[in-house]
Amino acid sequence: MSSSPLGSDKRRYVVETAYALFKRDGFHATGIDRIIAEAEVAKMTMYRHFPSKDDLIVQVLDYRARRFDRQLDRLAEEAVTPEQKIATIFDWYERWFRSADFHGCLFAHALAEFGNPEHPVFKAVAGQKNGLRRRMQSILEDIMPPDRAASTAAALLMLIEGATLMAEMGQADTAICDARKAAFSIIAAPSAMTAP
Repeated sequence: MSSSPLGSDKRRYVVETAYALFKRDGFHATGIDRIIAEAEVAKMTMYRHFPSKDDLIVQVLDYRARRFDRQLDRLAEEAVTPEQKIATIFDWYERWFRSADFHGCLFAHALAEFGNPEHPVFKAVAGQKNGLRRRMQSILEDIMPPDRAASTAAALLMLIEGATLMAEMGQADTAICDARKAAFSIIAAPSAMTAP
């Protein structure tokens, strides 16, 4: 156990190790024994912190969601207008798409592997996606009525999700450029244009 953290840091280290494995190899393809070996923890330690693999997956998704939220919070501090705040979200995605660490959306991958809406992993994914939608809706409510902000935020989330999939298919530059243009066209459109 040369470099693995001790004590209370073990839980976080296991989560970070599992996160790296899950994002690279998938959830079902990554077994608990592999995580235990990579994290250099005893099986008893693993199960003391995470009674089941599902518990670990939910914690990994929570870890990733909190990290994402902190990054967006920092970016939002630099922006003044609602439009700039929305732009920082697209900027974050653009940087992520171009990073060597980009393997697609961990949450979308989790949803593909855990499709039952009652499953805790499904609920964790829904929580993260709804959190991003609510963040954008809250920003947009400063420049449009709440009902329009809600539908616009939903449309922006769909653009982001579609761009992420296209980036995973090797079309990052086109995907984020087109998503950004469409997003700001939707935001700038008169309210009558967004009515159903």
